[in-house]
Amino acid sequence: MSSNNKKDKKNIIKDSNFKPKFNFYWVYGALFVLFVVFQFFNSENLTQKEISQNKFESILESNDISKIVILNRNIAQLYIKEEALSKDPYSKITSSSLFNKNAPMFEYNFGDLQNFEKKLEEAKVANNLDFDKRNDEQTDLFDSILSYLPFIFLIGLWIFFMRRMSGGGAAGGAGGQIFNIGKSKAKLFDENQKVKVTFKDVAGLEGAKEEVQEIVDFLKTPEKYTSLGGKIPKGALLVGSPGTGKTLLAKAVAGEAGVPFFSLSGSDFVEMFVGVGASRVRDLFKQAQQKSPSIIFIDEIDAIGRARGKSNMTGGNDERENTLNQLLTEMDGFGTDSNVIVLAATNRADVLDKALMRAGRFDRQIFVDLPDLNERKAIFEVHMKPLKLGKDVNAEFLSQQTPGFSGADIANLCNEAALIAARKGNNEIHNQDFLDAVDRIVGGLEKKNKIISTKEKKTIAYHEAGHATASWMLEHAAPLVKVTIVPRGQSLGAAWYLPEERMIVQTEQMLDEMCATLAGRAAEKIMFDRISTGALNDLEKVTRQAKAIVSVYGLNDKIGNITYYDSSGQSEYSFSKPYSEETAKIIDEEISKIIETQYQRAIDILTENKDKLVTLAEKLLEKEVIFKDDLIEIFGKRPFETELESKKTEETPITIETSVVEDTSEETEQIEGKTDVAK
Repeated sequence: MSSNNKKDKKNIIKDSNFKPKFNFYWVYGALFVLFVVFQFFNSENLTQKEISQNKFESILESNDISKIVILNRNIAQLYIKEEALSKDPYSKITSSSLFNKNAPMFEYNFGDLQNFEKKLEEAKVANNLDFDKRNDEQTDLFDSILSYLPFIFLIGLWIFFMRRMSGGGAAGGAGGQIFNIGKSKAKLFDENQKVKVTFKDVAGLEGAKEEVQEIVDFLKTPEKYTSLGGKIPKGALLVGSPGTGKTLLAKAVAGEAGVPFFSLSGSDFVEMFVGVGASRVRDLFKQAQQKSPSIIFIDEIDAIGRARGKSNMTGGNDERENTLNQLLTEMDGFGTDSNVIVLAATNRADVLDKALMRAGRFDRQIFVDLPDLNERKAIFEVHMKPLKLGKDVNAEFLSQQTPGFSGADIANLCNEAALIAARKGNNEIHNQDFLDAVDRIVGGLEKKNKIISTKEKKTIAYHEAGHATASWMLEHAAPLVKVTIVPRGQSLGAAWYLPEERMIVQTEQMLDEMCATLAGRAAEKIMFDRISTGALNDLEKVTRQAKAIVSVYGLNDKIGNITYYDSSGQSEYSFSKPYSEETAKIIDEEISKIIETQYQRAIDILTENKDKLVTLAEKLLEKEVIFKDDLIEIFGKRPFETELESKKTEETPITIETSVVEDTSEETEQIEGKTDVAK
């Protein structure tokens, strides 16, 4: 049997065994259908026929009527005697399959009730008739339903919203959701549902792992610490940039601890109803205390833990503060002696309330930083395990090419490399696939088909050549790896650098970087005596750096050793500046002076090396992409190259199309590109 026939047979067996899941709404649908069918077949309107006055008088005189029912004082329903049903006027109606003997056969709209009853009495006496007469009041069921339809709609809408706000019926059954609004939404991991992530899956973060491993050890062997009089810590706060592995570290704690682990987000406490957030906090800690020792993990705690009283807004802000107050009470208040540890993660520790950060609540603040060179290598090795790699892939080399990458960035890089290799039809992932993935992540999608005029292309080439020339001639500028004029993402051209990984930045280093950044516009000025809008990204970067020199780091002689940086993050709520108008004017003047000085410095450097600048630009126009070896051929060996840079250069193949991030005074600029703002 062929493989296709086997698959078809499996699909047939699978379809025959398929049983649709029962839904309680099917019962409602079936009842509705039965009701409609019953009303249809039991309706008197199916067989009864409206008649005229002459017809009514004819039937009345024939004495074939057994009963007359007067409905709602204006309609007479005529019931025919059984012995008269076989007569010609009635046989056509009785032959119908829908005819009901207990239903009236005719209906007569007589108009005025008093005159009609008088005529009936006169006819009864004159013709010796023996029919019965009864008055009745009836209401149509569908009319009743229509009259109550608005109320039914409002009740249904209310039930729908109650179900949605209580989690869609996940707990408590179909009728109990409204009573579960104040219940905790935390997901419980215990012996029935274990987390498979362990500390072995967390590469790097050695210092952070030591801190949380001690918490896990305390939960496993508490007597080791309590015998010396130690107490279990109340909480640990994981602080770090996005993507550094805070949530992954919490998952590893859940996998290693072997105790009940409650996981939820800070936004899970937020609700439109007043008091729901505080109620969920109480319910969460109640569940955790019942299963103690246990761990509660609150991701993105800044959603409810922001500092109180810093904003004049009311409404939802007040509800958030009530939730925070309840959290503070549960973590360290009267009657909080249970062995419950709270782990929390945030990348905005500066906005958290001071009461939340004090000892006794979050006893430990664990800073999860961007990985260094050795940690990036370890992270690469973890994410490369499931990949089918070629022999030329080197984790150490890739870690050197990705300064400033977080753990999440490296995971994305490995996945992108696999996709690129599959797109090429390769059976393995090679080193070049990883380098192409770095280009794709840092610079964006390559747009080779983008139409650029010859004049614009020449301007871009000289702009990029200006960056490359200045960075090569400046001591503290990052060494260049690659220059391209192929459009990527929103940039028309880009230069990639391999920055030195340093913990502190000196003034000379920042000034050299600013000079290299402004060299693109300086090259346009020298070669064409015109400047373009392509330097927007450059100007934004140097303005931010100059502002940091003057008003943040205290590196300006005129302003002095003063900083106007607010590490608490509360300055965003204030409409006033921390300095006078006179000082603001001095700050603006100093920022402008620094930028213009470095711009003039870039012009001087490029003017001195104009012939090399032209050679580099022409080569860039010819090849579109040039590498470090091309610069060595034109400029000679870089005079300021360090031993580490030389080692990296020797390890880097000549034909690399690598893409590395460019270091700045803050963290890391991912691309030093030229944005075309004029389009």
